[in-house]
Amino acid sequence: MIELIPAIDIIDGQCVRLTKGDYGQKTVYSNTPADVARQFEAYGFKRLHVVDLDGAKSKHIVNDSVLRSITSATRLTVDFGGGIKTDADIEKAFEAGASMVTVGSIAVTQPDLFLSWVSKYGADRMILGADVRNGKISINGWKEDSDEDLLPFLKKYVEAGVKSVLCTEISKDGTLSGPAIGLYQRVMAAYPSLHLIASGGVSSTDDIKALDAAGIPAVVFGKAIYEGRINLGELKNVASQ
Repeated sequence: MIELIPAIDIIDGQCVRLTKGDYGQKTVYSNTPADVARQFEAYGFKRLHVVDLDGAKSKHIVNDSVLRSITSATRLTVDFGGGIKTDADIEKAFEAGASMVTVGSIAVTQPDLFLSWVSKYGADRMILGADVRNGKISINGWKEDSDEDLLPFLKKYVEAGVKSVLCTEISKDGTLSGPAIGLYQRVMAAYPSLHLIASGGVSSTDDIKALDAAGIPAVVFGKAIYEGRINLGELKNVASQ
């Protein structure tokens, strides 16, 4: 059964969604992310993905106070990403109530630092972020493309003990055009024991069913909820939360 993880993306303290990671294509859905989180909890969700988009752009955590407001208002298991570049950032995220953190850019630019965090905090609290554009890993809020190809990038970290990967197909993100199921199937074929979290493009309950049928362990979705494409009540009949 696929794990369902709603998402809250934050800019200027507000709950927003971008299209293809473009900060110029921003839609604000709520001024109070904690209220949105409470609604998710009321529908029975246990997990939440929170992204500090200001932090991703600024290269340090910005919205830790918003994270704290969410973790204080709910009992959700929150994974937090965006702007985690230093030991101080990761400590700030955990102090604000995050149960797990998602780290992408540092895993590209400072792999030894990322692996030191996996060792220090444990693989269960560290999610490797793998944001993909044209087959390459993108970093720093999707503003820069690296030379890293997806599967070799994952290989070195899976071999080092990483258990969970959040993989976003940037061309799909916020487009409601359907998830990149083929991409996720290739990852699962290469690393069948990986807890892969699919992200980007989910537009309907049928998309989630398709990911489940393809054997993808988990999915993050946001815009489809905020645009009324997914009925949260119906999801209870689809998969585990």
